[in-house]
Amino acid sequence: MCCKGFLKIMMFVFNGVIFLAGAAILAVGIWVAVDRVSLLGFLEHIEDAPPELAQLANIGYLLIGVGAFLTLVGFLGCCGAVKESKCMLLSFFTVVLIIFLVEVAAGVVLFVFEPLVKNVLDEIEEKVARSIEDNYGIDESFTSVWNSTMNELKCCGYNNYTDFMDSPFVSTTSSYPVTCCTSSSGPCNEFAAKADSVVGCFQALVNLIEDNAVLLAGVALGIAALEIAAMVVSMILYKNVGK
Repeated sequence: MCCKGFLKIMMFVFNGVIFLAGAAILAVGIWVAVDRVSLLGFLEHIEDAPPELAQLANIGYLLIGVGAFLTLVGFLGCCGAVKESKCMLLSFFTVVLIIFLVEVAAGVVLFVFEPLVKNVLDEIEEKVARSIEDNYGIDESFTSVWNSTMNELKCCGYNNYTDFMDSPFVSTTSSYPVTCCTSSSGPCNEFAAKADSVVGCFQALVNLIEDNAVLLAGVALGIAALEIAAMVVSMILYKNVGK
């Protein structure tokens, strides 16, 4: 009985974490969906952009779906453990098993198709740079999105300051965005931007991911371990219901 009580507590804790994580993702998804206008305004200025890129605007709805799903899973697990319901415990086990298998499959697909992803990113690079050249400085929403991105990531353009060379902003002001000049106290002209050589936003994002690769890997392994433990505990409780 003591062991069974401990397992019920562990099951409740596991699913409490899943429920809270789902609620957090759901909240972020709602926020992204509400603010999707900014992203759409940015994407519509990328000429001949791959159709897949436009799907980024729907990521908020994806997060809402994932968050709602995780919240439901957490609810099933918690109720199944507390009420000792075989139906809920079995449903929970099945759902978590499917999630685990999908995660493994996604990891394999990402590894196998890595060269294809690189080609798509290279193609996007040229089109994003062209969109900056055509719209930065004359389109308010586009300029605002880029300014926010550069301030957040401490970067300059998609590749570097050269993305702005023929842009309307440089043509009318003879200066570059302030984020392209980190050490200069004077105006951010071409000479200052070239001297500072601030990294582009794409590379800054890659660097951010690489710097946190160990943390991301640890989180992924932790989630996998949590899912396996939850499945094991749910099956033990399922076997012991009524005993």
